[in-house]
Amino acid sequence: MIPVVHHRTTTVSGLDVFYREAGDPQAPVVVLLHGFPTSSHMFRNLIPALADRYHVIAPDHIGFGQSAMPSLEDFPYTFDALTDVTAGLLDQLGVTRFAMYVQDYGAPIGWRLALRTPDRITAIVTQNGNAYEEGFVKPFWDGVFAYAEAPGPQTEAPMRGALTPEITRWQYLNGVADPSLVSPDNWVHDQALLDRPGNDEIQLKLFRDYPTNVVLYPRVHQYFSDSQVPLLAVWGANDEIFGPDGARAFTQDLPKAEVHLIDSGHFALESHLETIGELIRDFLARVLA
Repeated sequence: MIPVVHHRTTTVSGLDVFYREAGDPQAPVVVLLHGFPTSSHMFRNLIPALADRYHVIAPDHIGFGQSAMPSLEDFPYTFDALTDVTAGLLDQLGVTRFAMYVQDYGAPIGWRLALRTPDRITAIVTQNGNAYEEGFVKPFWDGVFAYAEAPGPQTEAPMRGALTPEITRWQYLNGVADPSLVSPDNWVHDQALLDRPGNDEIQLKLFRDYPTNVVLYPRVHQYFSDSQVPLLAVWGANDEIFGPDGARAFTQDLPKAEVHLIDSGHFALESHLETIGELIRDFLARVLA
């Protein structure tokens, strides 16, 4: 029997937050945190694959997916602020302890949750969710950091290019051996949301805030070292945004981290759902037992 997935919206700090939820509310909780430029839509197939054993919660960040998209004047659009909303949602849902799956932007949000309340984190799955400078692939990140350091017309132009249909499609297909496995619905869905009036300024603001995540890395590494939290890095090895060195780097502070490199790209779930799902189920069954 395929688990039922509920699509819900609640209010956190005056903002509508959309989330997908499935599984027994009494089961161990797994929180799925999505990346750029997508939403909880990226987990639409993973949620049923986990919900027979776990209580799965996958929110859309503010400014993404079906959650609220307030203007820059009404919401700061920093990774700290996105974390505040995520923490508020989990508190509202009565989630006290949870494992988390982080990808891309979901990683710095997840790391902040862990730094705020380390005892609440039971395990981590990171899929191309970076925590080490070794993971940054040139030239993709050179443009981001140049823009964050000196915002202006010249540095902004490449960042606006990252919001185009061509780059959204590239993020899904780059590094994938068989592109026919990846549904075009993904980039059509994401691009429609990126193209909403005002969303470009939201994304540019988050690009400018991204270096705050790198500043946080030493504290994240200390958290890993102190907690020895169980961690599975299951990584699209051909990703030209967060490369495989980012996956291997977790063993610097977590010697028992389990690292699996998958022959895929940034959104590895699209081509290797079954492989990743099996790795996650095996990992969580062991470490949460």
